[in-house]
Amino acid sequence: MKKITILFTLIVLLSGESFSQEVKELYKEEQGDDFPNLGEKPFDFGEEIEYKLYFGIFTVGRGKFKVQENSYKINGRPSYKVDVRAKTTGVIDWLAKVDDHWGGYIDTASLNPHRAYRIIKEGKYRLNEVVNYDHKSQMLEVKQMKRNDDSFREPMYYEFPQQLKDMISGFAYFRMVDFDTLELREVVTIPAFFEDTFYDMKIRYLGKETIETEVGYIRAHKVSPVMPDNKIFEGEDSILAWFSDDKNKIPLKVDAELYIGSGGLEITSFRKVKYPINFDMSKQ
Repeated sequence: MKKITILFTLIVLLSGESFSQEVKELYKEEQGDDFPNLGEKPFDFGEEIEYKLYFGIFTVGRGKFKVQENSYKINGRPSYKVDVRAKTTGVIDWLAKVDDHWGGYIDTASLNPHRAYRIIKEGKYRLNEVVNYDHKSQMLEVKQMKRNDDSFREPMYYEFPQQLKDMISGFAYFRMVDFDTLELREVVTIPAFFEDTFYDMKIRYLGKETIETEVGYIRAHKVSPVMPDNKIFEGEDSILAWFSDDKNKIPLKVDAELYIGSGGLEITSFRKVKYPINFDMSKQ
């Protein structure tokens, strides 16, 4: 059961990871602007990508990334509503049930977060959390629901820097990156906030390659989070992720080598992708 919980936590984290470049390389306005316009986005309302989740040779669940069809106004700003789901299926659902839902409202111009939420169900563990971002005061509020009723505990407050990204907004922001400007094995440092902690995540760029998926052969960029020494992941480049080598930069596949085995995710379907996917027709 612990293996499945670790795997699903990994999948959701990597599905919404806070990848980014330095702010000065992406923003077209002054850094002092709370909501700089990043320009044309690589996704649009209604985009939906589905995945299979696997552990070893077994499919253990399904996942979905979705940008909702409508725009929402949060903090007086037009926003995307983005949801990520991961759920066990089949026999695994009976043995080690996991049903995780991560989501957020992110600014349509700057991709900054306005609100984020987590509804986590992993075995007997439950977490219902909402994070609200006040960009005027540069303060964020974290509220967690009590276990036995629908009320929230006393909220926690944190001061945050401009242009901070969380998991959902960071994932969207990552898709603005121009990979062609990165050198092989170049490491990008990322400021992030997750679970009451501000930290720097490091991502290593590993170049291009074509990968086989259920939807076909797709040209892709490969990256790997630089992992500190730990008891979960095994060796350097123990986590590999592939994103489409086109204007969409959609996540295609994740492989993770754990001490307890290997697992990951792979794309199985997509709809309302904004730009054509860069299929390698020579291998179809």
